[in-house]
Amino acid sequence: MAALRAVLAPTGWLERTTAFARALRRSRTPGGLLVVGTPEDEPWHLTAHLDEESRLSGAPGLSPTLVRWAPPPDAPPHLRVGMVRLERAARGETVLVVGTGLAPAPLLERVNDARKRATILALDQGDPELEQLAHEALTVAPETAPVSFDAAQHLVSSAAGDPAELTRRGLRQWLNRMLDTVSGPAPGQPGA
Repeated sequence: MAALRAVLAPTGWLERTTAFARALRRSRTPGGLLVVGTPEDEPWHLTAHLDEESRLSGAPGLSPTLVRWAPPPDAPPHLRVGMVRLERAARGETVLVVGTGLAPAPLLERVNDARKRATILALDQGDPELEQLAHEALTVAPETAPVSFDAAQHLVSSAAGDPAELTRRGLRQWLNRMLDTVSGPAPGQPGA
């Protein structure tokens, strides 16, 4: 990853993937990062990397849930999560749609419904309908991106677990708690 980062430094892609990774870290609930693909292409690889980054960085909100189109009933529990989970997406959760092709209509409908409660992110190769539904999108178009779709997934997962980014966020949260302790909560917050 270090060599890839060095090559990509002048292209702006590191900044783009880091910004996208920040959005992934918004979910604070373990398993609240719902990762879904198309019926033909489940994002196993990215899900595995995010799970590893969650474990290594101590960021439980980064721990993903792979949402599958047709999970076998005899699969282990973590591989049996079906599309109904998108219907149950809650406030504070994040839905990450990953795909190299166009999202099918049933996926777009479910994502649109989940958008009312959850943050929607798209990592794709140029799906205008999906990107229109997403709060944030990272498009890895083959004709314009300096990396492959697979490499972009590695960059995103690596940036999501970056200890420096997590430390900055942790410091901000600590400072906010300290300010609340000293001055009381901001107007409109519980306890104000």
